[in-house]
Parts: sequence; structure tokens; C-alpha cells
Amino acid sequence: MPDTTLHTAFGSYGHTAALKDGTLNSRNFEFDHVEINPVTAIFRRMVRGLEFDVCEMAFSTYLCSRAHRQAFTALPIYLTRGFHQNAISYNTNSGIQSPADVEGKRVGVRGYTVTTGVWVRGILNSVYGVDLDKVTWVLSGDEHVAEYVAPSNVISSENSDLGAMLASGEIDAAIGAPPSDAPNIQPLITDARAAGIEYFQNTGIYPINHTVVVRDAILNANPWLAEELFEMFTAAKETYLKSIRSGGDSLNSADQALLDVAEIVGNDPLPYGVESGMPALEALIQFCVDQQVIPEKVDPEQVFAPSTLNL
Repeated sequence: MPDTTLHTAFGSYGHTAALKDGTLNSRNFEFDHVEINPVTAIFRRMVRGLEFDVCEMAFSTYLCSRAHRQAFTALPIYLTRGFHQNAISYNTNSGIQSPADVEGKRVGVRGYTVTTGVWVRGILNSVYGVDLDKVTWVLSGDEHVAEYVAPSNVISSENSDLGAMLASGEIDAAIGAPPSDAPNIQPLITDARAAGIEYFQNTGIYPINHTVVVRDAILNANPWLAEELFEMFTAAKETYLKSIRSGGDSLNSADQALLDVAEIVGNDPLPYGVESGMPALEALIQFCVDQQVIPEKVDPEQVFAPSTLNL
């Protein structure tokens, strides 16, 4: 039996299945998994209570936490990635007709530091020329990082239901609202898939949403751990990708979605490592600075465990 047990929490994805079902294991440690749904609840519990040794973490939440000296460090393992052009919708009664029209409007999001929100705001600014300071950002929840103070054009709603806020007209548009069949709720960016492809082709950016973090005390006590975790997560991913590439009738919607992404970004739809993530890391860090999620720019290499930088 391994001497070390790691208390862990991360999502149940195809690319983490081999770690959760014991197909892949280590001679040096074992995982004590905790299942938490939704996955976003993991982030708050880690940020506010350091509850886990190893866990999934939204990347902008990690950057914000790091700015406030939280005692955990990321590995360049990106459990979720994706294009965000489909993440913003609007109420047709708002007078909005194009992305540029959100200036002067109220746009809802669960929390200002939410990673999808950072990406969408960054895209609105860099692609569509939206002045983010001219938008009122309305929160339906609070921030995972309790110490964070948002810009002055960020306000909170007493309503925690983004979909209801959008339907009622309390907000004009929303990032991350659930899908709606209501005729007055429409996607802000038309043909989001084509827009995502164009964004990738123009910038090389394949957005990163979630990473893996490890408590600093655990990393310091086990200098070999970061590299071994990276290798295990990579092996689990490769096992999964080999399975879905073989096709068959057993593919679910998440499997097919990854295969669809592979047609855009290349053979590996979930590349790990600092180098493969560099365009997205640089963009996300800059967006976080521009949007006052973090106080100053950092180099991507600074935010990961040093032993993983060349993996």
C-alpha cells in the first residue's frame, strides 16, 4: 500500500475516468476521491478552506487566489477547454442588435471572476471593440475569493437565477445563463461555432477553463509529486482519447464534442503542458489584468509548479 493518501476532488470526465476507477494508480500514493456536484463547488471549498490536497480549479479563480496568496499551485493540466462565443445570450427586448450594443447595458454573470466571464468579456473587447467599462456587470452570486474587490461598474443582484433575470429584463444580456426556448432570448454571437473557429484561426487561442491545483504543503513535502501527477493525468487522457478515436456506438455527447473540437485544434483536443497552452495562458492572464481580476501581469511560467514547466 502507498504511504501517501491524497484527498482529491475533480470532475468525472472521460479523461479522468482511469484515475477514478483505479485503472491507473501509483506506487507512491493513492487517491481518496470526493465527488462534488456541481464541479464549481470544489473551487469555493478549496479557495476558502483548503479542503483538498489535489483538486480541479477554474483558471481565473486560481489567478485571483494566487494574487491573494492562497497556498496552492497549479499544474499545466487543463481539464476543460472550449470556445466561449456561445456563452452569452441577450433579451431581444433590450434593444441590443449586435455585440457592440452591450455598451450602456446590464450584463449578468454568476461572479465577475468566473473564467467563462473573463473569456467572454475579453472576446467582446478584443474582437468586437466593446468598452467593458461602459457595461454594468450584474452578479447573481458572490466571488469564490472572498478578499477580491470588483471594479466600480460591477453590482450584485438579489436574484440568483441568471435565466430568470434575463427573461424578466432585469439584465439585458447574460454570460452563462442556461439555454432557453423563449423566443426573446437569443445568442448574442450568431453562428458561435464559426465565430469560435475564426477566433482560433486568427489568434491561435484555444481557451483554457479549468486546471489542477495542489496544496503547497503537499508539494513541498513531496518534490516528485507534481511531475507524477502530470504523467498520470496525461496517461488517463491518452487512454480515453484512444478509446473515443476508435469510434463505435458507445460515444456520448461529450465524447463527440471533443472529437469535433479536434477537427478545429488538432489531433489532441485537450493538450496539456505550458508550451501547448501558451497562447491561451497569455491571453487569459492579460484579460484578467485588463478586467481588474488580478492587479498585475504575471508570466505563465510563474503560475505553475517549476518541475512541470518542461513537461
